[in-house]
Amino acid sequence: MEIILIIYLVVSIALIGIILLQQGKGAEMGASFGAGGANTVFGAAGSGNALTKATTILTILFFAIALSISYMKSAPVDTTDAVLDEVSSLSTDKVEESKPVTSIESELPPTQKGLESEVAPVEGNTADAQKTVAEDLKATAEKKVEKKVEDVKASAEKKLKEVKEETKKENNPNS
Repeated sequence: MEIILIIYLVVSIALIGIILLQQGKGAEMGASFGAGGANTVFGAAGSGNALTKATTILTILFFAIALSISYMKSAPVDTTDAVLDEVSSLSTDKVEESKPVTSIESELPPTQKGLESEVAPVEGNTADAQKTVAEDLKATAEKKVEKKVEDVKASAEKKLKEVKEETKKENNPNS
């Protein structure tokens, strides 16, 4: 692809150069009466001078390369082989080296550390065992969070009652 772009650039620059070298049709007064015919490389009978032919060839090349680049960029890329290779490398038979269940504690956030004692121990050192332990840890953590939320609600309700009583006492000093 890079080679085609380089060729495209060279053709573009050559086309610009050749167009700038040519004289306009009205450059001489006699050109309109056929006097410029002897000025061509192939003589008066020639179908055009060399610059005109080179311009035509370069223009055809310019558009052909532009269309081919456009086609190559718009053509869909077949990635099925790459995807199949990736899937086969991730096959389920290959399980990464499992970490011992006891090493999970070091990876837990500080709020979940210490929950391992509340989870039933799982024998083995497989990914399934780790997944089970992780699910149990999550369930235990959710229960602890729910309990903490309930405790905070109860504390907030108690504090609200105290504030209401103090407000009543301040508004009614006689009671």
